[in-house]
Amino acid sequence: MSRLPLVGITMGDPSGIGPEIIVRAMSGQKMKYFCCPVVLGDRNALSSAILKSPFEDCRKMEIRVISSPGEVEARTGIINLIPISDLKDGTFEPGRPSLEGGEAMVQYILKAVDMAKKGEIDAMVTCPISKILMQKAGYKFEGHTQLISHLTDTNEYVMMLAGERLRVVLVTIHCGLKEVPRILTSEMIQKTIRITARAFEEDFGIINPRLAVAALNPHGGESCLFGSEERDIIIPAVEMAEKEGYRVEGPFPADTLFHRAASGEYEAVVCMYHDQGLIPLKLLHFSDAVNVTLGLPIIRTSVDHGTAYDIAGTGKADPSSLRAAIEMAAVMAGNKKVSGDIQDDDGC
Repeated sequence: MSRLPLVGITMGDPSGIGPEIIVRAMSGQKMKYFCCPVVLGDRNALSSAILKSPFEDCRKMEIRVISSPGEVEARTGIINLIPISDLKDGTFEPGRPSLEGGEAMVQYILKAVDMAKKGEIDAMVTCPISKILMQKAGYKFEGHTQLISHLTDTNEYVMMLAGERLRVVLVTIHCGLKEVPRILTSEMIQKTIRITARAFEEDFGIINPRLAVAALNPHGGESCLFGSEERDIIIPAVEMAEKEGYRVEGPFPADTLFHRAASGEYEAVVCMYHDQGLIPLKLLHFSDAVNVTLGLPIIRTSVDHGTAYDIAGTGKADPSSLRAAIEMAAVMAGNKKVSGDIQDDDGC
């Protein structure tokens, strides 16, 4: 029997909700059956989250400091931690971000990517960071995804947001709505379809996935009455993808498409812009959605929320998205068959 996948979890900003959702996610019984998790972060911040937790099962958690993923044990009641930083009091106070914490959160990511590239871990899962702090720490990237793509020398990648009922992939991501028609090209849409289809086969074991493409304009443009992007850009992209052998349909008016996809008609919806995909996704999966970067040479999933400084340290943070992200990372690692070693007594 192959060993369970080793999943590295980056703590994110120590002053955000990352430490506490890690503690809550690790306190469950289920995780030890599908992966061996190891946290890359800070012992002091993690200890503080344990001590201050309002949940009794979390306060019973123990930190097991290790130096390498090979020492990971999949046991209930412990958190395997590879300490990357040694933050002092006052630098990781919940809700009060600091430059020291910002520099540390970047180091967690750098270490996880390096370990994943070397095959020391099978997948990485990221807790939320502050984009502003990342830039202040000297890393001028829009966010996690752009930093990781840079570290892995990846130019073509796709952001997918996924829940049990609905999955959406984005052609454009963080740009102003008025810029979308100018930015969109047939090549971008075709690339998104191609990366998504291949990832579904390689990472999720879904052969010849059914993909739907959303129109940009109301009613699909209504024969160009409301815009010509469907005729000029989107339809040519769909036709090119079909000729390449991908099972793709559209463009469909967005006001009806997401209902069809959530009902199981399609594996994913290719969306033209950020909110087109994220509004229906978060309506259905506000707490348990997962952010997945498709097209990378490593497996990376993430929580689908921010640092939530306003509730950090209060015990209100929901760990559902992190749990789902860890489970999805383990599934993807299993489908890639990267876990080929003989299982030991701890399943790792």
